[in-house]
Amino acid sequence: MGEGERFQLGTIGALTLSVVSSVSIVICNKALMSSLHFIFATTLTSWHLLVTFCSLHVALKMRFFEHKPFEQKVVMGFGILNGISIGLLNLSLGFNSVGFYQMTKLAIIPCTVMLETLFLGKKFSTRIQFALGILLLGVGIATVTDLQLNALGSILSLLAVITTCVAQIMTNTIQKKFKVSSTQLLYQSCPYQAGTLLIFGPFLDKFLTNLNVFAFKYTTQVTFFIVLSCLISISVNFSTFLVIGKTSPVTYQVLGHLKTCLVLAFGYILLQDPFSSRNILGILIAMIGMFLYSYYCTLENQQKAVEAAALASQAREAESDPLINVENGSTVATDTVGQKSQAWSKDKD
Repeated sequence: MGEGERFQLGTIGALTLSVVSSVSIVICNKALMSSLHFIFATTLTSWHLLVTFCSLHVALKMRFFEHKPFEQKVVMGFGILNGISIGLLNLSLGFNSVGFYQMTKLAIIPCTVMLETLFLGKKFSTRIQFALGILLLGVGIATVTDLQLNALGSILSLLAVITTCVAQIMTNTIQKKFKVSSTQLLYQSCPYQAGTLLIFGPFLDKFLTNLNVFAFKYTTQVTFFIVLSCLISISVNFSTFLVIGKTSPVTYQVLGHLKTCLVLAFGYILLQDPFSSRNILGILIAMIGMFLYSYYCTLENQQKAVEAAALASQAREAESDPLINVENGSTVATDTVGQKSQAWSKDKD
């Protein structure tokens, strides 16, 4: 099996793991928050990250991966930024209607495209932009219902979108720049993410819910679902860094909208959630957008691979046949001499 085939299999595995784990944790958290009324989302996320770090530390001791330290300031800034983005998203949900919050999530893709174009020089073809537009239209139809605007909620949403985009772009660029794996980056940034949310999470949840997470009655059932949620989160956090590292922040967001559609479908099938013709239409349009995005990405990647192979082949031919270089050199030399003699003759005349 070639290196390209292994990379493709690894990418497919990462995407599958991300979808399965994310849908599972949404269903678990929905039961925890809706049925058992444990509504402390930010604090729960801090526990997720703490458990993820502990599990990765055990894996490190068992030599499942190698610790590769790099610039501590970068790791600290990246981890804190991730923690802040999670808190801002929760604040955005608290200060806005559900419809406006969904619009906030939809805005992450165009914002990411804009930032990568402006600051990283990345180009997105017209057909990729077209596919993303269809995807966002479909998800918008399926999820956005009421749009109630307010100044504070809008500012929080804007900050949430910007910090989320920057954090996801950094997840990709840090792995490539410092040549670290997704596991190595997650292990080093987890303490800062968890620490940020452990400090501010209980206060944020108290502010949003007017309830104290430490005064909540932890029954056996609640504890079981919290532990289950934390265990699933290990896979969610790992697959998030893995997908962004292997693909791109935009692809990860596209995958996130696929998860949204699947959650809506599973909610209707398993939990008998309300499901209208508008939801069905939106999901179908979103699926078309996802298919087009995947198809166009595959075409462009194949085109890049062919161009790279052609350039490599030309380079090898030039290196293996010295006569070509000699002939090219002789031609250049002859032309140069000819030009010089003509110039000398003109001067002489």
